[in-house]
Amino acid sequence: MAPKTPDRRTAPRAPRVHHPLFARFYARFSESADTRGGLGALRTELLAGLSGRVVEIGAGNGLNFTHYPPGVTEVVAVEPEPHLRRLAGEAALRAAVPVTVLPGTAEALPGPDGAFDAAVASLVLCTVRDVPGVLAELRRVLRPGGELRFFEHGAADTPGLARVQRGLDRTVWPLLFGGCHTSRAPLAAIEAAGFDLVSYRSFDVPEQGPRLPSSPCVLGTARR
Repeated sequence: MAPKTPDRRTAPRAPRVHHPLFARFYARFSESADTRGGLGALRTELLAGLSGRVVEIGAGNGLNFTHYPPGVTEVVAVEPEPHLRRLAGEAALRAAVPVTVLPGTAEALPGPDGAFDAAVASLVLCTVRDVPGVLAELRRVLRPGGELRFFEHGAADTPGLARVQRGLDRTVWPLLFGGCHTSRAPLAAIEAAGFDLVSYRSFDVPEQGPRLPSSPCVLGTARR
């Protein structure tokens, strides 16, 4: 049976996203972070046990794709940046599960209400223009009881680093890193969107060494 194709008619036109310099930097840096920085193991942890149809937002260059378990019947991956989307399309060909890579943003997802069994947000809520809108879209396309798997960096739990994050977010950080913000609060946003937190853990990346503005991370599961 052929995999289902997304219903594009339900999604409004999304704003254009184009960060050519950052996209090329990210493509190189992210592969090194996966192999040398331990992010590959975190991706495996993030996706373990998923099954059915999955929507992934901000898929980047597709580094999650090889970590999807065999119970997943289809992944619909949305990536707005053209260079990263091309790389994601190449990564989809190497995945063990069917992956369809589509243009678009997380604020306007393809598919009718309840179309997916699970959703994945991986290092993307820091960058989207409208966090509540994105989470509302994820909740819309998830079936009742569907899972949201998240791996995000966010606001520090120490006053000093938190001040640094807020200062960077008001100045150079979003300009240098493709619209990324360091001081957002993903757990609070997920709960405010109506998801129930099931489990999560907080940690730093890298776990040892200097604590960077993007170091505080959280990985977990929420349920619609």
